[in-house]
Amino acid sequence: MRGVIMYGPGDVRVEERDDPTIVDPTDAVIRLAATCICGSDLWPYRGADQVDHAKMGHEYVGVVEEVGAQVTTIKPGDFVVGSFVISDGTCEICRSGYPSSCVHRIFVDGAIGTQADKARIPYADGTLVATPGQPGPDLIPHLLAASDVLGTGWFAAVAAQAGPGKTVAVVGDGAVGLMGILAAKQLGAERIVAMSRHSGRQDLARHFGATDIIEERGDAGIARIKELTDGFGAHSVIEAVGTQESMVQAIGSTRPGGNVGFVGVTHDVQLPGQLLFLSQVQILGGPAPVRRFLPELIQLIWDRQIEPGKVLDLTLPLEQAADGYKAMDERRATKVLLTV
Repeated sequence: MRGVIMYGPGDVRVEERDDPTIVDPTDAVIRLAATCICGSDLWPYRGADQVDHAKMGHEYVGVVEEVGAQVTTIKPGDFVVGSFVISDGTCEICRSGYPSSCVHRIFVDGAIGTQADKARIPYADGTLVATPGQPGPDLIPHLLAASDVLGTGWFAAVAAQAGPGKTVAVVGDGAVGLMGILAAKQLGAERIVAMSRHSGRQDLARHFGATDIIEERGDAGIARIKELTDGFGAHSVIEAVGTQESMVQAIGSTRPGGNVGFVGVTHDVQLPGQLLFLSQVQILGGPAPVRRFLPELIQLIWDRQIEPGKVLDLTLPLEQAADGYKAMDERRATKVLLTV
């Protein structure tokens, strides 16, 4: 089968790999229907993370080809959506709602790599969710978004306690930030502020539910949030970037007693103790427990109540994965869908 390998920064290739097979009785093998490139894939692509012949890809949907003897919730022929973190679904951490920190956690990137034709998914019952039926081509991009960016944006909004009567600010206008806007809207937020300088992404933010756009960053961005909220700051802030500047901006934009949901993969973030002490904000985040939300998100998509796949604004065949990485790196695309 074919699979995407990142040899090093800026060096993405599609190569032949061995077909996956059942190894453990809790495994499933799926034939991918679609996969995509994540904004987090750009960290190693740009050299911010070390990478050496890594199997790429962690967002995936497809059809089950084979299951191990202990798999009970899915069967061959089912169309499934999977989380970007493998989880057993039975440990105490999974049962508490945080399968992305499962005691048997495996990150799909590197270990498995789903920018490929097929994939072996360990702990299939705890990781994969079957759709109500076979989706049409129009639903596949939306279901694919649920595998990571939608679930991650949803977790960020939940962690930030977005809800009725709340003002929500979103730091970051990539796919996850845009999904945070969608989630905040679905959770009933009264006002949603997108912090974005990119006109195309601003339009999509409004489509997903943003009521206000702020282009300023840093202290200027914080000041604009304060202006919009009578000097108090937002009740809920989603941080979807992962840099020092974005985290400080998120905390500074939150009112005392408010909540920050941070899901940007952090790089060189060092928060001053005095900032945290004086802010009096609650902070929750990390790798999103996507598997926890998948049943609800799949049903919303199946019922055509949300269209998260609109963030996938460039479609390329798997063979052209390198072009997709380049397009996202150059901000010519928000998120690239790879057809398999």
